[in-house]
Amino acid sequence: MIINAHVQELYGLPAFDFPKADGRGELPAADAVAWRIAVDSYDDEEEWAEAFERFLGRVDTRQVRALIVGEWTEAFENAAAEAIDAIVAAKDRLPALRSVFLGDMSAEQCEISWIVLGDVTPLLVNFPQLEEFGVRGANLEFPAVRHHGLRSLVVESGGMPAGAVRGIAASDLPALRRLDLWLGTSEYGGDSSVSDLEPFRAGARIPRVEHLALHNSEIQDAIAVAMAEAPVVARLKVLDLSMGVLTDEGGTALLAGQPLTHLEKLDLHHNYLSEEVRSRLVRELEPAGVEVLTDPEDAGTEDDPSWRFVAVGE
Repeated sequence: MIINAHVQELYGLPAFDFPKADGRGELPAADAVAWRIAVDSYDDEEEWAEAFERFLGRVDTRQVRALIVGEWTEAFENAAAEAIDAIVAAKDRLPALRSVFLGDMSAEQCEISWIVLGDVTPLLVNFPQLEEFGVRGANLEFPAVRHHGLRSLVVESGGMPAGAVRGIAASDLPALRRLDLWLGTSEYGGDSSVSDLEPFRAGARIPRVEHLALHNSEIQDAIAVAMAEAPVVARLKVLDLSMGVLTDEGGTALLAGQPLTHLEKLDLHHNYLSEEVRSRLVRELEPAGVEVLTDPEDAGTEDDPSWRFVAVGE
């Protein structure tokens, strides 16, 4: 999946670009928008931390509720540590911060598999009041953490390292309602296995999760087989296994497994399912009120050379 757009909304607030150093004009109320801070790697002489320092000086940061970290200097070479360190250093000036998205870059700025993240957990450790946390990029490090306030965790990656998957799986997140992991492909560092996903399947560390997405993977069939009998599924509202190499093997496993009629949505879009299996899923689940998304989009067919393409981003 090539990402061509920026985050438009965060924490229910519209995104607003904090002006460049030479920018003018009236700013919105501090708590009315999700503030996006970014620099242009090619044209700006300003470093990200410098832009953030200007932000701290111009905006009443005591009221800021959502923060979007856009492009930082040479994101394809430098880890996000500069931005993370700057935000952590200002934590006492951000008492109302409830949502952070790190790595909001389009493909034109930096491909998702080139964005160097590093360890992102200092933002969770230092902001216990955070409710939403999202990251986009590669080279993710995520040692296990305990966070009792986080309600939504989204990781967008062309390839999540197994160590990061295991770290998230080992984290204590009792308030989490939404968990969305783009697992990716081994070509981009996504080397996790189905066994690494077992804690999510069991659900003991995420007792309140209602929306579970384990998708964008080249092992999507094996994930579907595992989720077909997973204890966590019985308490979900949304199960998302989309954007990966999902074939009839995974689709029929879902049909043969535990009942899915309690779901509000089953998202399988971008898949390699046959028309027969797509029709069966819709026929068996939609009468129960389940929204079933089975659009193959541009996934292709087994006879097409693009069949093994996974929607992980370049």
